[in-house]
Formats: sequence, structure tokens, C-alpha cells
Amino acid sequence: MHILLAEDDPLLGDGLRAGLRQLGFQVDWVRNGEAAERELRAQPYAAAVLDLGLPLKDGMEVLAAVRRAGVTLPVLVLTARDAVPDRIRGLDVGADDYVVKPVDLHELAARLRALIRRAHGQPQECLTVQDVVLDPAARSVRQAGESVMLSTREFDLLHAFMLNADRVLSREQLEQHLYSWGQEVESNAVEVHIHNLRRKLGAALIQTVRGVGYILLRDLPKS
Repeated sequence: MHILLAEDDPLLGDGLRAGLRQLGFQVDWVRNGEAAERELRAQPYAAAVLDLGLPLKDGMEVLAAVRRAGVTLPVLVLTARDAVPDRIRGLDVGADDYVVKPVDLHELAARLRALIRRAHGQPQECLTVQDVVLDPAARSVRQAGESVMLSTREFDLLHAFMLNADRVLSREQLEQHLYSWGQEVESNAVEVHIHNLRRKLGAALIQTVRGVGYILLRDLPKS
């Protein structure tokens, strides 16, 4: 899951980025409001963690601007502003969640996972497609009741497919799910990971849509 972190405190930002990466997120980090707004308008992130006290442009202004522009991704406000009027304004402007610093890293990750799955119409903690069950919190996969061992990239790719079941995803979109800034992307990386998923979970699970991308069908077509 690829998210944007907007936080100007270098120590906190570095700690959040490192911790969230360890918990399975791909994190792009910006340190001012103008950069946050630019990235939120331009990139298809799964979610954003937004501080309010950002330089150049206040986080509340950023949030209001991107909502006016039609940006619908889940936004979790993480801020030191704990007054009730600030919370009310943040939620009214368009925040999906409002958390006061300091926050436990595992709680933050859980809140992000909940926002992302709800944004994809997935109310349950575990995702189920065909006979495959994926648990984002435990980062585990089971097929027909049997545990399946996946690499980090394979898990992240399968997670993206299951969140977007019945939707064609291009290679560019899949790369966006898998990699954050500064990470080298080999030209055939997505194809290699899809090949490995097919080998481990069955060739029919992920289908190629020629000239467009790949799709994971929620239900296999009847023969």
C-alpha cells in the first residue's frame, strides 16, 4: 500500500516513514504543504497521513484544496492540535480520520488499513477473493485453508489485486502500488512477480488483458 506522509518534523517524519515501511507500507515523505498538495493532486496514493502545522501551506488548507479538486483518497490527519473545534473543522473539511500526536505506530497502521479497505468497499479485515484469503495486518495468505508463503513484493502485489478485484490494473498502476520514491524498478519486475503469484496460487488467478494490464476476477468465469 503506497501512501503519502506529510510531516515537517524531521525526527518524527523519519521515524514514521521507517516504521510504516516495516509494517508493509510504501511511503513517500514530503515536508511542506505545497509539496503535499502537489503530490496528492498528481499521484494515485492509497491514503495520506497529513500534519496540519506544515510550512508554506497549512495542512487544513491543503486538505480543503484537494477535496475541492475532487481528490477522494482517504486522508488521516495526524496533528498536535487537540482542541475540539480543530477536530470538528478537520473532519468537516474532509479528513477521514483525526488522530492527535503522539500515536502508537501499530494503531496508526491499523487506522490506515481500515481507511484503505473501506475506500475499496471492503468492510472486513481480511480480503477474500475466490479461495484466497489475505490478512493485511498479519501479512499472511491462505488458499483453500492452506498457508502460502509470499515474498514482500508478491504479497503487496496480491494485496493490490484483491483490493481492486474485477478491475484491470496497468503495469504503471501496479508499480505505483509496489514502489516508493528512490526505489529502483526493473523493467520486468511486475511481470516476474505476477509469474511467481501464478506459480504459487494457480495460473488462472491473475489474467492478462492484452494491451491493457492484468485483472484478478472475484469469481472465476463458468466453463
